[in-house]
Amino acid sequence: MLARAGAGAGPRPVEAWNPPFCGDLDMRIAADGRWFYQGTPIAREALVSLFASILRRDADGRFYLVTPVEKVGIAVEDAPFLAVEMHAAGSGETQSLTFRTHLGEVVVGGDAHPLRFEIEEATGGLKPYILVRGRLEARLTRSLAFDLVALAEEVETDGRQRLGVWSGGRFFAFEPEPETLA
Repeated sequence: MLARAGAGAGPRPVEAWNPPFCGDLDMRIAADGRWFYQGTPIAREALVSLFASILRRDADGRFYLVTPVEKVGIAVEDAPFLAVEMHAAGSGETQSLTFRTHLGEVVVGGDAHPLRFEIEEATGGLKPYILVRGRLEARLTRSLAFDLVALAEEVETDGRQRLGVWSGGRFFAFEPEPETLA
């Protein structure tokens, strides 16, 4: 079973904090999950985990590092997290899919942590994402996307047959839907 890394680690209550915006920071999260500061990779995992614990995505779609006294904008190329491990338990409507991010956060797909799919512009293929917390998502790695497809079932929803997966009592169709994270 997947376990959360780092005792006592985890996100801070950033959703409850409303500090003033202090400008943008030259920090970005690359599509491969690496964090950069002023163009240089941040190599210390503990520092990346600290920054991730104060990361928030606001309704405006932008990403911020938030403390009780300040909020700074950062750039995110795709999703701020990568889902790197998946565990499936059960089958059909009782199936439960548990995901671990590259920073050790563990979530179970379902109503609180829905899966969504987006079209990849370069290939026309689907990119799967799972909501981790707040408005922050993890993109599933390519190998997990293949593992997800291996669990696919065809289910009739809205009068049509759709291919997708069950998790947490909810069916997630492998097709983009016009949903927002707001």
